[in-house]
Amino acid sequence: MTIDISWSALGLFCLVLLIPVFINWRFNLALGKDIGISLVRMLLQLALLGVYLQFLFELNSLWINLLWLTVMLLVGASAIIGKAKLPRKALFFPVLSGLILGLSPLLVILLLALLKPTPAYSAQYLIPLAGMLLGNSLSGNIVALQRLFSALNEKTTEYQGYLALGASRQQATQGFVQSAMQQAFAPVLASMSTVGLVTLPGMMTGQILAGRDPMVAVKYQLVILIAIFVMLSISIATTLSLSIRVAIGQTGLVKFGINKTNASTA
Repeated sequence: MTIDISWSALGLFCLVLLIPVFINWRFNLALGKDIGISLVRMLLQLALLGVYLQFLFELNSLWINLLWLTVMLLVGASAIIGKAKLPRKALFFPVLSGLILGLSPLLVILLLALLKPTPAYSAQYLIPLAGMLLGNSLSGNIVALQRLFSALNEKTTEYQGYLALGASRQQATQGFVQSAMQQAFAPVLASMSTVGLVTLPGMMTGQILAGRDPMVAVKYQLVILIAIFVMLSISIATTLSLSIRVAIGQTGLVKFGINKTNASTA
């Protein structure tokens, strides 16, 4: 049995937000505006999402579900590029392609082969699964893109040296790509290695609080963690491979990197 939370109790709990507000003031972090905007957006977006998901679950239309999934992918790709402070127009296709190639096969496997909801496109399963996979892929892709283009910016001479020695574009950028991928995978690998000992994942916690058997919750959490790692691997590999093609022309020159100019155009 799930214990409901009254709106009044939720409002009182929100008073704990005064703690980070005080910390921001005490340490002069100048994050007041960002904190305020983030909290207001979180409140409005979650409230609208709750209302919309109720409608979505009742309607359960294949085309509306796919439309919502498309919106999630577009917003996710835009958020990755914006946070990485890179040119949106140039890298939107590589990032979106990485998310689509990472998400699509996993959703097919989860919905058609593993969970088998009826119908297979059930919004109750499709939307939350897509949201968890996409949400956990954002930070990894941001880190990967930032590390790749920062390295290319800072070590342009090294990259040009490889080209001068006869290396292909792929060979000259291989070390940069490897380093970016290693750093992007580090957080998720650390999370996987400490799950159950240091951390209790959100999905598992939610199911336990909802009264589900802990072993059932464990099975679902294992599926989600494996799917997240696989999607992250596919999306980052695809995004970096396509981004290299976009960022480095036939001349071998790096067209852009992470700097103030690109931040303003992102």
